[in-house]
Amino acid sequence: MQYFVTGATGFIGKRLVKALLARKGAVVHFLLRRESEGKVAELLDYWGTTKARAVPVFGDLTGKKLGVSAEDLKSLKAAGIDAVFHLAAIYDLKADAESQIAANIDGTRNVVEFAKAVDAGHLHHVSSIAAAGLYEGVFREDMFDEAENYDHPYFNTKHESEKIVRRESKVPWTVYRPAFVVGDSTTGEMDKIDGPYYFFKLIQRMRQLLPPWFPAIGLEGGRLNIVPVDFVVACIDHIAHSKADVKGKCFHLVDPIGYRVGDVLGIFSKAAHAPKMNLFVNAALFGFIPKSVRKGMMALAPVRNIYKAVMKDLGLPEDIMTFVNYPTRFDRRETDAALKGSGIECPNLNDYAWRLWDYWERHLDPDLFIDRSLKGTVGGKVVLVTGGSSGIGLAAAHKFAEAGAITIICGRDQDKLDEACKEAKAKGYSFVAYPADIADMADCDRFTQLLVANHGGVDFLINNAGRSIRRAIESSYDRFHDFERTMQLNYFGCLRVTMGLLPSMAAKRKGHVVNISSIGVLTNAPRFSAYVASKAALDAWTRCASSEFADVGITFTTINMPLVRTPMIAPTKIYQNVPTLSPEEAADMIAQACINKPVRIATRLGIFGELLHALAPRVAQISMNTTFRMFPDSAAAKGDKSAKPQLSPEAIAMQQLMQGIHF
Repeated sequence: MQYFVTGATGFIGKRLVKALLARKGAVVHFLLRRESEGKVAELLDYWGTTKARAVPVFGDLTGKKLGVSAEDLKSLKAAGIDAVFHLAAIYDLKADAESQIAANIDGTRNVVEFAKAVDAGHLHHVSSIAAAGLYEGVFREDMFDEAENYDHPYFNTKHESEKIVRRESKVPWTVYRPAFVVGDSTTGEMDKIDGPYYFFKLIQRMRQLLPPWFPAIGLEGGRLNIVPVDFVVACIDHIAHSKADVKGKCFHLVDPIGYRVGDVLGIFSKAAHAPKMNLFVNAALFGFIPKSVRKGMMALAPVRNIYKAVMKDLGLPEDIMTFVNYPTRFDRRETDAALKGSGIECPNLNDYAWRLWDYWERHLDPDLFIDRSLKGTVGGKVVLVTGGSSGIGLAAAHKFAEAGAITIICGRDQDKLDEACKEAKAKGYSFVAYPADIADMADCDRFTQLLVANHGGVDFLINNAGRSIRRAIESSYDRFHDFERTMQLNYFGCLRVTMGLLPSMAAKRKGHVVNISSIGVLTNAPRFSAYVASKAALDAWTRCASSEFADVGITFTTINMPLVRTPMIAPTKIYQNVPTLSPEEAADMIAQACINKPVRIATRLGIFGELLHALAPRVAQISMNTTFRMFPDSAAAKGDKSAKPQLSPEAIAMQQLMQGIHF
């Protein structure tokens, strides 16, 4: 038999062509754009055949008579096309209305004209259950005009394209309406994210955040009908070659069971080893809100922006909620009759869901296609690290420079800057060093103006320069300058540099600011009142700034850094026996802040401290007071740099238990 197939390179079409070629003596002519000619060899290899049996016909779905040349039309007519299979279409909720109309509606009309031009024996049109719109109740195979609520572009184009086949085709026709098509039930193979796959990222995040035994809440919703691609292909192939009269008939290629949205999410949650959804909320409960009110709320900019941001973060199309209360069920009596005795049955979703999940996580997870290397993030970009001549800043600068960034460091000590540059050169890369005193407001202005003039500003700003003072308040009554000095550098200096560079970032509508804060802000660490207060002020400013610049393309990350072995903590001798992070480990946290751009990075211990202060503040105060009395001021804080720290056995034990926290 001679076949002509549109959409032969698509997910369903490629498999259908393979099934057709399995028939003895079959020759498949398939539509292909001229610019896709390079795909032919790969397609022939997949089908396991030659050009003699799989013949490319160059044209375009959007062209009259598919844009096929007059010569090719004549050849196809002479060959005697027994059947045309029309599968080419846009099956994507995210696609714009114009492209869907061009492909689905105009393309189908062109196929109908083509089938008539080559005197095809039969036209097999692959439609979709979307042609029914949002029909309330059971939609039978002999129903069409009864469809309702198909205003959505996807529903509308599928309905209208089927209407063209039914009313304009001069060639005998058959329509197939597959449900939501997922991957192969035996291999899990899929080519794109669509239908239930949109929820996979949400399920994955639940798995990352919660233990498998944690009871989760899901939406019950309407019924989603899901079928694997191998079932769809087997049905079309069998019915199209059935001895029964299938002219003018429609077949629902659906799962006879059908699952509610909550059931589907539960099945895939189990497949992903994510928390099981034990409690379901019926989404219909929200139906009491009038449609006009819902539309009015979505017209409000804050509501609309939050909704879009949440959906984007979860990887969900904005229209996905249309399907949550999907109201239609589908009768398949004609399909059952046509498949009787064939052995073709729709597999149970519970039996192959794990294959779909496994394939998605290995091949389709959007995170797999994001370059999460530091080189991919900062390569060729301008990065400024304040306080980059030593400690955490120097370690971070080495990472950025090694990753190919134009790495700028600044510091007060020219000798240290020169030494850092010499060290970088020995490793095969370079720093751009500027002497600058971040505690001096005038020098900050001079420095930022120089950066804008020489480099056009920066792409990444790492506010690392800081001063830490460990001294009890009762030892600071006559040392008010401790508070002034820490605030001057940690807060005012940091702000001065940031605000000097923000205009150039805003002009480019991109930029990322990383502020090195402290775990002490979360735990309210005693003896660090001056330091913590300055960092807390910076944290508060950052939260305000991140909201203001959210729509400008500028993002902020606050790192509540644990204790790090740097020259800054050297005067406090008791830290020599306290487990701390290395500067390189701290630099890794800064790198992750630039790659992933989270709002905040904090240790579990820091988060626990913050929660304790929020939920049980009195308990938190007693706990911190205990450590305060257990660990005295350092000798340096008391003015005696030669004295050795004297610790009780309890304090020594506490040292080993409390890693990475400011005592």
